[in-house]
Amino acid sequence: MNKRTSTKEKILHILKKDSEISIKELMKYFSISEVAVRRHLNDLIRQGFVKEKIVKQDIGRPFHLYLLTGKGHNTFPNQYKQLPLELLQDLEDIQGEEVVNDLLLKRKEREEAELVSRMENIDFDEKVKRIAEIQQEKGYMIEYEKTASGDYEVKNFNCPIFNLASNYSQICNNEKDIYRNIFPNSKVKAQSCMTKGAKYCCWTITKPEK
Repeated sequence: MNKRTSTKEKILHILKKDSEISIKELMKYFSISEVAVRRHLNDLIRQGFVKEKIVKQDIGRPFHLYLLTGKGHNTFPNQYKQLPLELLQDLEDIQGEEVVNDLLLKRKEREEAELVSRMENIDFDEKVKRIAEIQQEKGYMIEYEKTASGDYEVKNFNCPIFNLASNYSQICNNEKDIYRNIFPNSKVKAQSCMTKGAKYCCWTITKPEK
């Protein structure tokens, strides 16, 4: 797809986050007419970015759900070219698992050093905002919300290295260590993870303890 209109872009982002959605649920995100949204949706279906699923009911007429195809998921940023799974597997075959662990640890140290260098002299709230901005730059799709207790819930709907993380769990463990080191006075809890079948990764970062 060479160029997406803002409406098509929005539809793809909604489907990336919600996985499967009906036209009624989709319309909650738009102020334009249903006819206009359906026209964009049908274009995406014809182009192979979205597929339609018919759901039968015991009572009433069947209804349709819409979801991304593999081609649709591939419109979101990824880092496969920078760090392909095949290279890690080849390295493990040649030099062993320990070397791969060392390589991923080196990546973790580099990622953490970059984050720390961009977070000097800022408070807890600003740190969360800054991390979200940096991760967005790298192709993640981050949303965060502050709770009434002062904690933050951080959700990621797109992992650009999902294929790698699915095969090497230490990538997710390293990410947890990074967050814990950046927020030393908070508790960092992984609530859900896409590599374990969840629709998105979710972290809770508690308000710093005084």
